[in-house]
Amino acid sequence: MGGAFGAKWLVSRPMNSRSLIVYRGRAGDRNPRGTSGAQMLGALLARRYGLDTTFVSTPHAPLITTAWNEQLAAARGDLHAFADALRESLSQGHRTILAMGRCAAGLATIPVIAQRHPDACVVWFDAHGDSNLPSSNAVPYLGGMVLTGAAGHWDSGLGAGLQLSNVVLVGARDLDPHEKELIAGGQLKIVEMGPNLPARLAAAVGMRDVYVHLDCDVLEPGIVPIEYQVSGGLTLEDLRACAMVLAKRKVVGVEIAEFESEWLDGRPASPDRLVDAISPLLD
Repeated sequence: MGGAFGAKWLVSRPMNSRSLIVYRGRAGDRNPRGTSGAQMLGALLARRYGLDTTFVSTPHAPLITTAWNEQLAAARGDLHAFADALRESLSQGHRTILAMGRCAAGLATIPVIAQRHPDACVVWFDAHGDSNLPSSNAVPYLGGMVLTGAAGHWDSGLGAGLQLSNVVLVGARDLDPHEKELIAGGQLKIVEMGPNLPARLAAAVGMRDVYVHLDCDVLEPGIVPIEYQVSGGLTLEDLRACAMVLAKRKVVGVEIAEFESEWLDGRPASPDRLVDAISPLLD
């Protein structure tokens, strides 16, 4: 089954309670393993939950440039198509599951969530704060500016509307000065690593609807392949306990980023245990 979505290829879906989108376009990639990982993750989710898949774009070779603005310019067309696919899914009332290679693709998804579900809590599982500005780091990284871009603190060209007060960072432990300032000033809320994490997360979220972003580097290094490794992360048991707490709320959608298809030594990866851990959000 297939159809055209602009210049992007999609697979038609029956109406059901969940939809699956796999993003294969550019998002500031510096290696191809993230896109391959998203496809691997999408294949497992489709098989396990019996879902047809909407594919957005096709895989590209990573750009040689690391300049954030050049990366964004190259990705913007794909990211607009990704945003359109999410809008379509939400308009049909689906709980949307998204597999994407890199966090920077959130520049497309989070403004859509802010528009369609302005009061939802965006629960951001990530070792990093992803709340920098083009001017706040000596070498800006596109994936490190997602939340501030979605909040309109700088112009990504992909929309804005997010209120940072609706964001809860979970497990962030490698924070830059600007991100620390946002937290200290009360603009961003953080649930840090430590005892009683699920209970503290529940208190921070309240009973709001939730949209969950999972960057796999929130996990302790060595659990799944990731590009950035920051020690002191969640175990899969921690992640599942958090997922069980969040599943008691209305889950608008779940996006999974930064799962790489293989380890650095070339061994193939498996997303099975990761999907097991987040299954309460998907069931």
